[in-house]
Amino acid sequence: MVKQSNAFLLEDDMEWEDLGAGVQRQIMGYNGDLMMVKVKFETGAIGVQHQHIHTQVTHVHSGVFEATIDGQAQILKVGDGFFAEPMIWHGVVCLEAGILIDGFSPVREDFLKK
Repeated sequence: MVKQSNAFLLEDDMEWEDLGAGVQRQIMGYNGDLMMVKVKFETGAIGVQHQHIHTQVTHVHSGVFEATIDGQAQILKVGDGFFAEPMIWHGVVCLEAGILIDGFSPVREDFLKK
């Protein structure tokens, strides 16, 4: 069974995980049903096309990204976002350094440290 996060989520107390190639991830709140993650990208960094069983909604907190969902590309800026159904291919290219805020349902257990 998946644990859950604390009630209060203080940015200074949460680690950034270096994923390499100009991408870092900070896990925010989660339980078995839901997870929120911040992903920081340097300009030119790529969120490689992938698919997973989770429903995902993503908000552009800062920066500019080219997002591709199921083969369709769109430039996204602050305040924009995207929705990816389970098993739909999706990914991003960071055009201007920024942060994406991802919501997943259910929790991405693969993101949690063992």
